[in-house]
Amino acid sequence: MSVPVPSCGVVILAAGLGKRMKSDMAKVLHEIDGRAMVAHVAEAALQVAGQEVVVVVGYQADRVRSAVAASVERLVRFALQKEQLGTGHAVSCAMPFLGEKVDQVVILYGDVPLLTARTIRRLAEDHSAAQRELTVLGVQMKDPTGYGRILTDEDGGLKGIVEEADASADQKRIDQINTGIYCVSKEFLAETLPLLSAENAQGEYYLTDIVKIGYRQGRRMGMVLLPDADEVIGVNSGEELTRARQIMTVRSHRNPT
Repeated sequence: MSVPVPSCGVVILAAGLGKRMKSDMAKVLHEIDGRAMVAHVAEAALQVAGQEVVVVVGYQADRVRSAVAASVERLVRFALQKEQLGTGHAVSCAMPFLGEKVDQVVILYGDVPLLTARTIRRLAEDHSAAQRELTVLGVQMKDPTGYGRILTDEDGGLKGIVEEADASADQKRIDQINTGIYCVSKEFLAETLPLLSAENAQGEYYLTDIVKIGYRQGRRMGMVLLPDADEVIGVNSGEELTRARQIMTVRSHRNPT
């Protein structure tokens, strides 16, 4: 059994439907290697955070709860997001369920099932060792088209994240992309989540906006670069589900239990 990272909690966002899957079943319930995607994420999270794992549920909440409870050996907590109002709102729903001793929070996604406990641990430990308030998990991609780019300042500090649609020609040449996975001080989350605005085309509260707020406030922020882009594949379609299953099969053959 892995030793949990001290004072670390994990929030797993798993409330959405996932319309591109072309299925009535919640996206995170689609199976890889015989288990729901969200169960793979929860299992990795438990190895890092012990009992301090909160899964945010919404669409088909009871089915998601059951899938997680049936697949992991230890208890996790569940927070209900009644309305899907964005990633920032989802994290806000989870905050009351984190224990008092948690002072850093890793934010994961139920549809990113290939992320390993080793990577989650590396992110949390690097964040703590550098005494940052926010650390983003980044990855280099040969073709970053369609992804948010990570912007850094002259000292290598995290300056912001710009989405493809808003990126300049120079920014589009950046090959370090945002995975959406963060380790954040719980205190920083508590201070910045209420500052998020839903004044955008989707009318949602975006977690990425806390990076802008943090930079504006002069917070200590940085990045951990992940060498294996396959770990952070998000499953949003049947084709991506097939690819994730193939990668998991190769991984299982390489590391048989």
